[in-house]
Amino acid sequence: MIRPSGASDIGRATRDRLLAAAGEVFAELGFSHATVREICSRAGANIAAVNYHFGDKQGLYSAVFHYACTLVAEHVPVGSTVPARERLRVFIRAFLAHMLDEGRPAWHGKLMAREMIEPTGVLDDLVGQSIRPHFQELIGIVRELLGRRAADSVVRRCCTSIIGQCVFFLHSRPILVRLDPGLRFTREEIDALSEHITLFSLKGLTAFLPKRAGLQESAATSA
Repeated sequence: MIRPSGASDIGRATRDRLLAAAGEVFAELGFSHATVREICSRAGANIAAVNYHFGDKQGLYSAVFHYACTLVAEHVPVGSTVPARERLRVFIRAFLAHMLDEGRPAWHGKLMAREMIEPTGVLDDLVGQSIRPHFQELIGIVRELLGRRAADSVVRRCCTSIIGQCVFFLHSRPILVRLDPGLRFTREEIDALSEHITLFSLKGLTAFLPKRAGLQESAATSA
């Protein structure tokens, strides 16, 4: 059967509307209480479209969750000669931009919060497919800065500290904008935050440098 020339575009548009509507409904009600009927009503689509594009409610939830939460970081090729401190800066900038972009729908953060409170199993998939690879990338950067003699536990704690500085601005956003009503996470503000967190982290890493690690210390302290 030959489909009309615009069929694929129409299908993609329907899929995108379903993802956006599902994100809102899942964030508001959680997976258990959300209904496919409500999602389709908001998306202006029929229930058959969910089955066609996603298989079922679980498939739709998985798709919208990955769409909302996948970290799209700037990638430094393996074997790159870019210094570790610069790769750290790129990583932090990409992470902050992903979380704080004011064009990002409000339900993205709520969706992740709900999944962490009431895990459905999708979180396991996301960690394995997206979060863990990016965390391993950060571990590689910090390992290079601290040197081979640094204990694995120290490297991991340093990585979680860096991530914690970034995530703070997402979770504390409602408080921060009340403390500073003029605060806006514009591109310029995100650039300033990423530079601050990068410099703060590089200085902090020097406290964990093994003795006689002059080369690593030089890399961590220069910016």
